[in-house]
Amino acid sequence: MENRRPKSAAQWVWGLVLAVVAVGLWAAWLGWDQHRDVHPDGSTTGPYEAWQVIGLVLTLLVPVSWVAFRGHGVGAVAGVAVGLTASAAYDWSDDASGLFVIGAGMVMVGSFGVSAALVAVITAVRRRGGAVSRL
Repeated sequence: MENRRPKSAAQWVWGLVLAVVAVGLWAAWLGWDQHRDVHPDGSTTGPYEAWQVIGLVLTLLVPVSWVAFRGHGVGAVAGVAVGLTASAAYDWSDDASGLFVIGAGMVMVGSFGVSAALVAVITAVRRRGGAVSRL
């Protein structure tokens, strides 16, 4: 019978590492931009621009993919979802309407779904014995 404890512990460690990475990347890409843009017609947008969110997603692809290639997909998915959700909840918590909870929930569902899909693809490639799995 195979002992699965070390792999389980590694999942927790990699999940924690990716949560910290996700918080750091949120701060780097989105944390500094807190002001809405007011247009000449009086409408507002923001506080984030599309390039900031795209940058966050693209830079998260690297560590999530690396951890998933190492065989720690559960940690990758959980870490990203927890890190981004905590960042969003903290960043948006000054909203007096309380709707930040819905936004943070949407970040949680979206980050969980996208990272789970990425990990599923990477796991399938690893199991097929592709060249990438030999890294």
